Amino acid sequence: MEWLSQRCPLLPAGQGCPRPSRGTLLLVVILSLLMYPVLRSLALQLHSAVTGSYVSGTHSVAFVNCLNEQIAKDIARAIMDKKLAAYVSILPKSSALYFWKGELEESTEILLLVKTRTSKIGELSNYVRSIHPFEIPEIISLPIDQGNPLYLKWIEESVPWD
Repeated sequence: MEWLSQRCPLLPAGQGCPRPSRGTLLLVVILSLLMYPVLRSLALQLHSAVTGSYVSGTHSVAFVNCLNEQIAKDIARAIMDKKLAAYVSILPKSSALYFWKGELEESTEILLLVKTRTSKIGELSNYVRSIHPFEIPEIISLPIDQGNPLYLKWIEESVPWD
């Protein structure tokens, strides 16, 4: 039991343990802050797996505007071929008003509603920008707070993690 009373068994008795330097403490704090989002995400996934509950924001709906129906179908198919979404809705033609280069413009557009994992939004956005004919395409996402648990599970199963 004597070893329990020793604080630093490698140092001679009476010297005590050396304190960590400020640099070491700063490094630990910085690494903790950087790792927090990853650890929180893992904890939420574990909680969800154990309890079977949905974690708000795990999935998202992305909005992508398109010039016409053919472009919308081509982009939707490309998204699906890359397995970046579980489902893409192609909404019918709608009117749009917007400012472009200081002038008020009016046009028609087709809107895609893309259902996917929130973790795929960055990859989805980059891919759509690379194939979209617009100089600045609309790519906006909103997290799904709640929904049909079976549908959300289906999204989970349909969109791979990688």
